Amino acid sequence: MDRNSDARSEGGYPASFAARRTRVQDFSESGHIGLPLTSTASMNDIPRLEGEYLANAVITGGYATSTRAHGLPRRVEERPILPPDICQLPGCNNKALDVPTCECDLRICAACFKEAAGPNGGGACPGCKLSYPITDLEELRVRRTETIHANDERTKARSNNGDWDAESYLSTSGFKRPFSGFGNASLLPEDSPFVEAGMYGGGPPGGSVTDGASEYGAENRFTGKTWRPLSRKISIPSAVLSPYRLFVLLRLVALVLFLTWRVMNVNHDAVWLWLMSVICEIWFAISWLLDQLPKLSPIDRATNLVVLKEKFETKSDKNPLGISDLPGIDVFVSTADPDKEPVLVTANTILSILAADYPVEKLACYVSDDGGSLLTYEALAEAAMFANAWVPFCRKHNIEPRNPESYFNLKKDPFKDKVRPDFVKDRRRVKREYDEYKVRINGLPNAIKRRSDTFNAVEDQARQRRMNLEEDNDMPKLFKPVKATWMADRTHWAGTWMHPTADHKKGDHAGIVQVLIKPAHNQPHLGNREDSKVPFDFSMVDVRLPMLVYVSREKRPGYDHNKKAGAMNALVRSSAIMSNGPFILNLDCDHYVNNSQAFREAMCFMMDRGGDRIAFIQFPQRFEGIDPSDRYSNHNRVFFDINMRALDGLQGPEYVGTGCMFRRIALYGFDPPRQKKTRSCCLSCCPGSRSRSREIDESEQPLRPADELPGMSTWPRKFGNSNFFLDSILVSEFNGRPLADHPTVKHGREPLALIAPREPLTKDMVAEAIGVISCWYEDKTDWGLNVGWVYGSVTEDVVTGYKMHTRGWRSVYCLTKRDAFRGTAPINLTDRLHQVLRWATGSVEIFFSRNNAFLAGRRLNFLQRIAYLNVGIYPFTSIFLIVYCFIPALSLFTNQFIVQTLSVSFVVYLLIITSTLCVLALLEIKWSGITLEEWWRNEQFWMIGGTSAHLTAVFQGILKVIAGIEISFTLTSKAATDDEEDEFADLYVVKWTFLMIPPITIMMVNIIAIAVGIARAVYQKHKNWGKLLGGAFFSFWVLAHLFPFAKGLMGRKGRTPTIVFIWSGLISVTIALLAVSINPPANNKWQIGGSFSFP
Repeated sequence: MDRNSDARSEGGYPASFAARRTRVQDFSESGHIGLPLTSTASMNDIPRLEGEYLANAVITGGYATSTRAHGLPRRVEERPILPPDICQLPGCNNKALDVPTCECDLRICAACFKEAAGPNGGGACPGCKLSYPITDLEELRVRRTETIHANDERTKARSNNGDWDAESYLSTSGFKRPFSGFGNASLLPEDSPFVEAGMYGGGPPGGSVTDGASEYGAENRFTGKTWRPLSRKISIPSAVLSPYRLFVLLRLVALVLFLTWRVMNVNHDAVWLWLMSVICEIWFAISWLLDQLPKLSPIDRATNLVVLKEKFETKSDKNPLGISDLPGIDVFVSTADPDKEPVLVTANTILSILAADYPVEKLACYVSDDGGSLLTYEALAEAAMFANAWVPFCRKHNIEPRNPESYFNLKKDPFKDKVRPDFVKDRRRVKREYDEYKVRINGLPNAIKRRSDTFNAVEDQARQRRMNLEEDNDMPKLFKPVKATWMADRTHWAGTWMHPTADHKKGDHAGIVQVLIKPAHNQPHLGNREDSKVPFDFSMVDVRLPMLVYVSREKRPGYDHNKKAGAMNALVRSSAIMSNGPFILNLDCDHYVNNSQAFREAMCFMMDRGGDRIAFIQFPQRFEGIDPSDRYSNHNRVFFDINMRALDGLQGPEYVGTGCMFRRIALYGFDPPRQKKTRSCCLSCCPGSRSRSREIDESEQPLRPADELPGMSTWPRKFGNSNFFLDSILVSEFNGRPLADHPTVKHGREPLALIAPREPLTKDMVAEAIGVISCWYEDKTDWGLNVGWVYGSVTEDVVTGYKMHTRGWRSVYCLTKRDAFRGTAPINLTDRLHQVLRWATGSVEIFFSRNNAFLAGRRLNFLQRIAYLNVGIYPFTSIFLIVYCFIPALSLFTNQFIVQTLSVSFVVYLLIITSTLCVLALLEIKWSGITLEEWWRNEQFWMIGGTSAHLTAVFQGILKVIAGIEISFTLTSKAATDDEEDEFADLYVVKWTFLMIPPITIMMVNIIAIAVGIARAVYQKHKNWGKLLGGAFFSFWVLAHLFPFAKGLMGRKGRTPTIVFIWSGLISVTIALLAVSINPPANNKWQIGGSFSFP
């Protein structure tokens, strides 16, 4: 290139910045770019060379010209590298090191640095979470000495007039020879620890400055603001976690010794009793180990919403309006039956979503009505109208929660922390509007019925007149009237009718897509002052509403519609065409948004460094309307606050059905970026597997379908032939990338790439959305297999998350300070048992399917594999649990025990195992924050479910595998009770179910056995109190766990079905007679038929 051919501006800068980038890229083949480029020669953008800014300096240079900085004739005082101060870590007051340990300039003392750089700290900086380039304190001090020497040389490099001689500086500071190019990129040596750690240069030797993070990520270091992460991990205190792990080890050793002692000490007086107990105890030990191993590394997480706002919603020269650069979110709400899922509950859930604190233009809500009900559709239309008042009211006064029913039923003072003088007036008016809205919603069934009856009568009369006119004779021709369901615009409803007929019944109706609220513009729209139409002052409030779409997929006879999983996949395809948000939030119709910041909390993980490898964010499920004692452990706090947080320390929590935000491309079946390609191996978790893997360069293949060669030619076969949908895949992948604001962010997107207005919604898009929800679209595609929600299981949620983890994706557990979402749970015993039955049946299906964790690939973490293995195995524990619950009764009936005698060894082992279990429970309560009562309720319902629903699930799963019998379940009713005086009236309702028979039988048998044992001990001449105490202790242990079940059977007024006691009594008496007949007492006084005798 001719040097004189470059058009130059003042200061020697070329007119084309692109040409400059080309030169830097050419140079980067032989070295590292340590400091980034800037696009202008503005005084405000002068970079800092090795930690120093030059005020009012001008940097000059050019092609084949040395880079120089011309400064004012005044001396700039140099800053100390890091002044001595106090350690910034919480709880530490030691003096900080006088040498920098990381690029974030965190002040840290020697003791804290050694702990963080050691194995326990993971070798990462506690501030920015980057790995330390140097972990040896002595080496850091040597580096500091070299840096001080370099500072002295920099001082010598100054000329008398204050100019900076960059050539002299570069030659004396250990860098390579001066380079051709322009000035604010410095060359780091090949062996620099910061280059090796990836802090500068953005990649390995030879990488380009534009590779991966691009120039934008580096420019942040010259804005004067320190780069800050959006989220961080918080380790459980070692004072709690270390003893917890120690007691796990102690209990494991005690179990091994105890089982060894039990096997070696056979009870020859009752071998059959000894054998049954030993087999059960071995299984319980294995089950405990599978449940305990994944709990060894629990963590907490924290987010920084302030940093999120700074990065994505700050006003700048390029974004003067502060338009949000956050990616879009599509929220999916699923419902199927308006009778069991009240439309008022669904409509209020939609209102809470529309009022969420997230950019309006980036939010879209899709409601899947799998029943195709006009009632649901018109309820959503009413909710869309009421949203015009409710959503701006929430934004104006910062209302929490944003579900109107929950907000107006709050027990606390609604005027607390409200400072606006018009809040009382606005709240009173909104409350009146909401009451009228509820009346309209509740009156919809009768309104639709009256309207349909009226229109049907008019249509029948008109049809009859037409037929009479066509007939030649005077005898009118009779016809069968059509009982259609009519919409308000006097047209037939395309979905299901109240009087089912062909093409208008459940399982046979057309697809429907209706945009109830159109997409919003990307600029705020302030409301008007109070007028007659809108009785609110929203003049300073953004009154835009997010997009709201009603979707009912097509259903036809002869097609397998795959229940909820099929409905969710239909929403995935239709939303990709209409809004294409890169993230999808899945909510049940009764789970409303309780924390308006929840969406932003999830974005802190997705948009953070390394967030491109996160497949989904799982929120804990929180419930309201539960009885104060939580009799049936509906809150399930042990699972959500212990198990799920422990999994977060591994590869991530499981997907549990609702309250989960997905990355769209992860649902499409793509591998995560920077994924290691491994060879197939049956022992996928073997230690040497890492050495046989190689890293894939993501720049060559940023997207790759799982188990498929790269290339878009296979996409129509995998995703179907909708060109609209196929074109949306790459767009959603790019929009979901985190910002390239840090060199370690690989393949990030440029800032302000998402501030452009959304593409307008056209008729062609809606027509295409109708096509992709047709019943035939998924034929011969990978939907339900490797794409979208997985089919073939009752618990499609767990399998879907499992598939993502096996591809190498991670997940995150987002535990917010204020509950993110809240829903309802069945407090009735029968409904709760059927709910647990459905979950357990799905787990058995997973165990007998190809989704068994035994068959997973190497990308699944070992302990994560154990957790998924336990998901499929835990229902089988019910077989051994039921047998073990009968063993105490059999011991009392036969006057035998599981051991020959109550020896000291047996008692000591029993005390050690029990005490370690109690200590572990207390430590889990300590680091999880649950209460002891919640832990005990969980233990009790584990016994109730294990002796009822889990056993039935095992038999149902085996029947499905062997005989192919499909299992159908009904929706869990979410309707509220009709008893207005007692909100927990449903708790006392007793509904007969066959699931009640096993636990009732266990209780009655143990009660009879205790009576028999006491009678024998009283009347026998040679009393054996040891065997009585042993059997009675375990019987009381069983009865204590089943106490909530017995309390639930009593109901409120003793309305327990008689059939329950008849069957349970017959079975109990039969078992008792058989037990006594097996081994009758030798010296009996009373004989009643055959070998049976009383003691």
